[in-house]
Amino acid sequence: MALMDVETRTNPIKKESWRAVLTLAYQSLGVVYGDLSTSPLYVYKSTFAEDIHHSETNEEIYGVVSFIFWTLTLIPLLKYVFIVLRADDNGEGGTFALYSLLCRHARVSTLPNGQVADEELYEYKKDEIVSADKGFGLRLRSTLEKHKFLQRILLVLALIGTCMVIGDGVLTPAISVFSAVSGLELSMAKPHHQYVEVPVACVILLILFYLQHYGTHRIGFLFAPIVITWLFCISAIGLYNICHWNPHVYRAVSPYYMYKFLKKTRKGGWMSLGGILLCMTGSEAMYADLGHFSQLSIKIAFTCVVYPALILAYMGQAAYLSKHHLIENDYRIGFYVSVPEKIRLPVLVIAILAAVVGSQAVITGTFSIIKQCSALGCFPRVKIIHTSSEVHGQIYIPEINWTLMLLCLAVTVGFRDTKHISNASGLAVITVMLVTTCLMSLVIVLCWRRSGFLAICFIFFFGSIEALYFSASLIKFLDGAWVPIALSFIFLMIMYTWNYGTLKKYEFDVQNKVSIQWLLGLGDNLGIARVRGIGLIHTELVSGVPSIFSHFVTNLPAFHQVVIFLCIKSVPVPHVRPEERFLVGRVGPKGYRLYRCIARYGYRDAHMDDVEFEKDLACSIAEFIRSEGLENNNVNIEDDERMTVIGTTSTHLNGIKLWEGNGGDSSDATMASVAESREIISSPRVPNKKVRFLVPKNPEMDTSAVVELQELMEAREAGLAFILGHCYVRAKSGSSFMKRLAIDVGYDFLRRNSRGPSYALSFPRASTLEVAMVYHV
Repeated sequence: MALMDVETRTNPIKKESWRAVLTLAYQSLGVVYGDLSTSPLYVYKSTFAEDIHHSETNEEIYGVVSFIFWTLTLIPLLKYVFIVLRADDNGEGGTFALYSLLCRHARVSTLPNGQVADEELYEYKKDEIVSADKGFGLRLRSTLEKHKFLQRILLVLALIGTCMVIGDGVLTPAISVFSAVSGLELSMAKPHHQYVEVPVACVILLILFYLQHYGTHRIGFLFAPIVITWLFCISAIGLYNICHWNPHVYRAVSPYYMYKFLKKTRKGGWMSLGGILLCMTGSEAMYADLGHFSQLSIKIAFTCVVYPALILAYMGQAAYLSKHHLIENDYRIGFYVSVPEKIRLPVLVIAILAAVVGSQAVITGTFSIIKQCSALGCFPRVKIIHTSSEVHGQIYIPEINWTLMLLCLAVTVGFRDTKHISNASGLAVITVMLVTTCLMSLVIVLCWRRSGFLAICFIFFFGSIEALYFSASLIKFLDGAWVPIALSFIFLMIMYTWNYGTLKKYEFDVQNKVSIQWLLGLGDNLGIARVRGIGLIHTELVSGVPSIFSHFVTNLPAFHQVVIFLCIKSVPVPHVRPEERFLVGRVGPKGYRLYRCIARYGYRDAHMDDVEFEKDLACSIAEFIRSEGLENNNVNIEDDERMTVIGTTSTHLNGIKLWEGNGGDSSDATMASVAESREIISSPRVPNKKVRFLVPKNPEMDTSAVVELQELMEAREAGLAFILGHCYVRAKSGSSFMKRLAIDVGYDFLRRNSRGPSYALSFPRASTLEVAMVYHV
């Protein structure tokens, strides 16, 4: 599924701008529909592989056309375009968008670190859908909130859908590219074509994955023209075949032909549904890519361009096959046999380009969904590289890219035909759709406040159709369908083990945090000497004092004059606005100079770079001190739960400005550009870095706030030390075998082989201190 941004979040599309909507619809053709548009390459060949045969009565081909027509009409058109697209999470779509939407309305999450302040976020409240407050919806929500087991089932369901999407990232490039180059079989003898197709497909796949680290922003403008050209080709060829070979093929849309098809073919016809369902592969991308376009643009592109082109293509192939019954079923019943011989070569070239575009979209979508999983604590941390400085949605994950490449090549070389690959791909596609149907039925009740009867009708109607296709795919387990199951099982174990270990680690932190009464007993100096500088302690806790701090205080003779407990938290919304980025508060009284800063990010947000992050962190503390000083609040705050929402530096239009330099006078042009401000300077020392806070003169702050700002500035000049806990998690004695296996083996292996927090890498190693601790969970 493609997840590439083509619009900025700061310039949303206006509803009345039809030009903008049509532009997005045009761009979506290259991003969203690359996979769906290439399905005619392999649907008929997969359907007629072995299970059924094309006879002179044409009942088989007419039945297949009828199934394809109604499948495309009911699932992509009715289910996704008219229903599922409406279930957006503040404009975002996909499996995790549905899960995030349910988490907010049912008040469940992957980690129990939610705060009341999170519910005040703009995107948390933006949607007009409100929680169920009566009847069946209220009972369902209460049941989910009370039973941890049901919450885990919901998480596992979302993870299964995600794992199948990752599996699709392996299978779709293989089947798309292999089917595109299969046109070579018509120009050479049957015994030799496989010796050419497989190497050519592998070379194209190697080039495709190798080019991922360059990003798509340089060639992305070619995607839409390539897909449009391909759609024009298949629709024109289909229209030609209909008019030339069988103008009455349109009669096959009658559901009666489905009945005749199943009556005649029986078990073979049922098993062939595993190939027919490939006609809707890529449909989930319409929902997954919702955040990068708009509902209206995606609907226009599908209903006006993609849907008619696909119907013409499938009917055109059927019209040709209805007049050609002597074709070798297992060899030349594919797409290219219905293409006029004179234009076969250019169509082959366009098909390969379209397959590459569709594969690129799926690979990029896999990167994006793994980033979301990692942000929500469901996948080990990986290196995320932004390939475009302007568009955050274009990312590259090296470890995942090379893993997908190896798996994709293994599938291509191992199977060497579209039959087994299509069986595998079909199961992955239909499983994702089943998961979406299940989650969507919960959204209807919990979020849309509709009756349980409507949700049951939804899951029964669409679920029964998808269950029929699912059973037809699952029966081919030994013929390739085991691949997505094996891949999904491996990824599911990785994701669930990581989430389980992370949850147990967080629970240990909560149980062993230091009480505020213990801290108050130490006094202003915490019982030790306070040295110049800022001590930045990373913690997962959103309240309380982490145990790592007590180790320092009880074992070291000195600590920094300013201490900040930093928590980087992901919240169940797609994006957190810059003006809502930080939650800042005190830990203990003012004299302690202990602060808590919680940086909140959505599951699709890009984290700030090191320079901006340090600057915003210092400014958020300074702005908190100023806002508190304006209240003339001289009472020591001992309530650890009191937090203030502070935005990033760019949002402080009328607040504190921060100037940093290595020398020079504070009357620099940058300083002089800020009018009507009061400059707070440090004591006359010679620091390595000069720091100035420019504070608006009106209204005036109290003296204690000015002194506190001066201390913060001096500490910033002295430097910042980042203190990171290096945790070894072990299962406590008496734990079950499965828990010891999950924690001591699985989670420990993943932790040792995953990357550290991205923001930790931004701090210089010379100023980073890692403290090893053993967690017995």
